Amino acid sequence: MDMTRADTHNDLNRKAALASISVAMLLVGLKVWAVLSTGSTAMLGSLADTALDLVASLATLLGVWIASQPDDHNHRFGHGKAEALAAMFQVVLISISAIGLAFRAVGQFLGQAQVAEAESGVIVSTIALAATFALLAYQRHVIRQTGSLAISTDNVHYKSDLFLNLAVIAALVIDTYIGIKGADAVFAFGIALWLGWGAWGASQEAIEQLMDHEWPLEKRERFLEVVAQHPELKGLHDLRTRTSGNRDFVQFHVWVDGRMTVTEAHRVMDEIEDKLTAEFPGVEILIHPDPEGLVDEDMMGAENLLSPGPDGTSPAILAQGSPTTGAPAA
Repeated sequence: MDMTRADTHNDLNRKAALASISVAMLLVGLKVWAVLSTGSTAMLGSLADTALDLVASLATLLGVWIASQPDDHNHRFGHGKAEALAAMFQVVLISISAIGLAFRAVGQFLGQAQVAEAESGVIVSTIALAATFALLAYQRHVIRQTGSLAISTDNVHYKSDLFLNLAVIAALVIDTYIGIKGADAVFAFGIALWLGWGAWGASQEAIEQLMDHEWPLEKRERFLEVVAQHPELKGLHDLRTRTSGNRDFVQFHVWVDGRMTVTEAHRVMDEIEDKLTAEFPGVEILIHPDPEGLVDEDMMGAENLLSPGPDGTSPAILAQGSPTTGAPAA
């Protein structure tokens, strides 16, 4: 990724994190007042979630700042996984909040405590809805531009805030104005379940990055389609892909005519890399050329992912995971 584009992405990520912090600070102050006014457990759950949003947004800011640092001698692949670590920190906080809220909701339900008054809680939750809508719109804009995992995770639990605030309003109205005791506790328990489910979903992409999960199948197939366009390529194997923050990495072996000189083989590698960079901006590519038919790998690494096309020379993509051997087609 060129420095200008990287700097733009990093700046957008930082602004999105700062916007999250600003909204969270505003809502924490309002919800503290609402909890003291209403005595609502559902509102307390909303306050706990917003307080954790604030801590998580601070972690997001730190994560995107570290991820934006340039490569150094100790981190030759960059610092992109700091975003995944920030996302996992958020997941832990959300999970703790969900468990604590669930226990409190059960205790309130068994005690049949009722909300003191609802008006202030409804007002605060309505303000929270408006502020959250505005933040989500800005976050979506940033995610489309940068693909940041940390901002995406932040966006996930702010989406849950929309439902959370609606649930708080419903709990307060039903408990206070309709007079159904226990409604506040039931909604609070539902909020806890929602937070837990959101934490589970948000953890999956972060875990995949930390575990160097392969690209999605569609993206790998598109990658192979671009590689297969080069007429002097005889095959491809040992394809390995991963994502770290907003950076993609890929490495693979290709077969070329064994009679090529080093200079000619280098030209082919450069041409392949240029095509891939045009289609996948910012991807970091490592290509290893092999004479046609040579395979030093075992099992999946030995599988040829390209086969000769109809003209006998231009390769075509084999189905991913097809039972091929490492040898080129005759």
